[in-house]
Amino acid sequence: MDNNLIPYQPVISDIKNLITVGQNVAYNAANRAMIMTYWNIGKRIVEEEQSGAERAEYGKRLIPVLSAELTKEFGNSYSSRNLHYYRKFYHCFPDSEILNTRVQNLNWSHFRALLRVPDEDARVWYMNEAANENWSVRTLDRNIGTQYYYRLLHSPKKEAVIAEMKEKTAAEPKHQFELLKSPIVAEFLGFRTEDSFAESDLESAILSHIRDFLMEMGKGFAFVARQQHIVTDTEDYYIDLVFYNIELKCYVLIDLKMGTITHQDVGQIDMYVRMYDELKCKEGDNPTIGILLCGETSEDIARYSVLHDNDHLFMSKYLTYLPTKEQLRAEIERQKNIFYMQHPKLDNKE
Repeated sequence: MDNNLIPYQPVISDIKNLITVGQNVAYNAANRAMIMTYWNIGKRIVEEEQSGAERAEYGKRLIPVLSAELTKEFGNSYSSRNLHYYRKFYHCFPDSEILNTRVQNLNWSHFRALLRVPDEDARVWYMNEAANENWSVRTLDRNIGTQYYYRLLHSPKKEAVIAEMKEKTAAEPKHQFELLKSPIVAEFLGFRTEDSFAESDLESAILSHIRDFLMEMGKGFAFVARQQHIVTDTEDYYIDLVFYNIELKCYVLIDLKMGTITHQDVGQIDMYVRMYDELKCKEGDNPTIGILLCGETSEDIARYSVLHDNDHLFMSKYLTYLPTKEQLRAEIERQKNIFYMQHPKLDNKE
């Protein structure tokens, strides 16, 4: 510690604590408002749908019409897919008083995980346990997936089941109240997702420059999003960079890995490509292309993984339209060098 700071340490600690408390209060308020808003949207949709059988066609078109209007003004949080989630949310938790008592330690990702539980008793039990024990979303997901409720219910040695669960989830981070780092809350509050990520770290710096680099070097690139939020039935995903290539009539996804490429990295970009084809592509779009940018490559993975002979990963088929892998790799190294020149204390390469 800098000796000059020692006299000021008490006031520094106090003010840091005030900021943390204030951030937590802000997060809790925004989180509660967001969850109850989604619940009320679901309730209103259900009420409208239940207005009568003679309006069946009206009910069938309700969510697409709502989504089209809401996304224009409020963003992707109100896509058709999410509106279906909000409707299911209301069906699964119809009692607003019970919901209100559990909102404080749970976020929307917790509730979306709970929507996968068909048994009402199990669903309520998981909600109560997650709230009381401050489970992370990952812990909740794991416990649902491993049938923790039913194993505990039928086990004569409940303490052993609980101890095993705590041991296996001990390394998982607890839910953190980080308003500015929560893309879901940021979207609800009307901020752009890309604005909710700090620009000071190496990966962010490289991604920002890669975006500009591709816009200059690549033919037909149109920038779509940075850290694009994709939601499935089980998980939230964030794609580093998304472009649309006008020449190829397809989306181009970029995933940046700072270390040596792994099989998990390859599987992730392959999943993103398949996910984008299913959830985002429209009629007339060609299959999505994925670029996995990494600090070091692996000949084994290139030869034996799904990258081999794949026309939609690493753009092996489209190098006449896009920067080559060598150009992209050189650009990563150039931006890393620039970053470390600006932040020499962070350079631990030696």
